[in-house]
Amino acid sequence: MSLLRPFYEKYFRVEVKGIENIPADGGALIVANHSGTLPLDGLMMQVAVHDNHPHGRHLRLLAADLVFMLPVINELARKAGHTLACAEDAEALLERGELVGVMPEGFKGIGKPFGERYKLQRFGRGGFVSTALRTGSPIVPCSIVGAEEIYPMIGNAKTLARVLGIPYFPLTPTFPWLGPLGVVPLPTKWTIQFGEPIPTDGYPPEAAEDPMLMFNLTDQVREQIQHTLYKLLVQRRSVFF
Repeated sequence: MSLLRPFYEKYFRVEVKGIENIPADGGALIVANHSGTLPLDGLMMQVAVHDNHPHGRHLRLLAADLVFMLPVINELARKAGHTLACAEDAEALLERGELVGVMPEGFKGIGKPFGERYKLQRFGRGGFVSTALRTGSPIVPCSIVGAEEIYPMIGNAKTLARVLGIPYFPLTPTFPWLGPLGVVPLPTKWTIQFGEPIPTDGYPPEAAEDPMLMFNLTDQVREQIQHTLYKLLVQRRSVFF
């Protein structure tokens, strides 16, 4: 947290809204949009929850396999409380009463071109809804504005990405042309808004196996996040202020 907080407070100047929608105790699943070429949005969301929630709650992020295969990053992710993005880990955390963060767009979200910014990608197969239903945990939609512009992705060197074994190799106005300097993110102004929770504890146990219900709830969460993104963009005065 101490390493991330200067970026959160001084660099991205994150404004947080709707923190009261995160429960004071018990398990909850926070579902957010994903963007920015590098997954800094999840880390800023983690600081936002801890530093703004009146009970100082910790957010445990579900991260992709690739995160735990990278040296150094793997160790840092585990020390920060993150775990593998799988249903078993998510369910165990929720049943222990923890806050769990998930970004269902995955690499499709953070690796999308700049021309598609703030347009939500497909939310996988709705596995996060099934996990919430099995544990009776509320789903809290979260919309993040500002992350899309930190590394405007204008191209993707797909052949190089395949050689390196990574989902994409971004080309931005500064990377790789400026070398290490191109890795510095642009100092955009961020807003993170937590929406009203969607309860799941009123459904019967077999609801987690109902594909139509999972589709409808997934679509509800996605639409709520997208609607809030558009609203925040209309309210935004500038990308940087």
